[in-house]
Amino acid sequence: MLEEDIYNLAFGDYHEATDSINDRAITNNNDSQKVLATVASTLYVFTDKHPNIWVYATGSNTVRTRLYRMGIAANLEEILVDFEVYGLNEEVWNKFEKGKITMLF
Repeated sequence: MLEEDIYNLAFGDYHEATDSINDRAITNNNDSQKVLATVASTLYVFTDKHPNIWVYATGSNTVRTRLYRMGIAANLEEILVDFEVYGLNEEVWNKFEKGKITMLF
């Protein structure tokens, strides 16, 4: 796998004034599930156009990374129909497993 085949999935609040995305913003809109569903849907669109790539994602802090792991674990059966999911444990990539601490996915 070449580095140009790996993409970082990043998302956050868009700030029009600075034309930037803040992935550390806390909006407390109680819409985290909706946001994660939207991000997942964009992943399908992106991988349909680029089928032989890897997508890398991690939270901007440990709490967000845990939230993402929980979302993956809760939907793992459905996700595995279309994607292979790996986690990074002690610098080794392994298939994602529920209940195992995974720093990145």
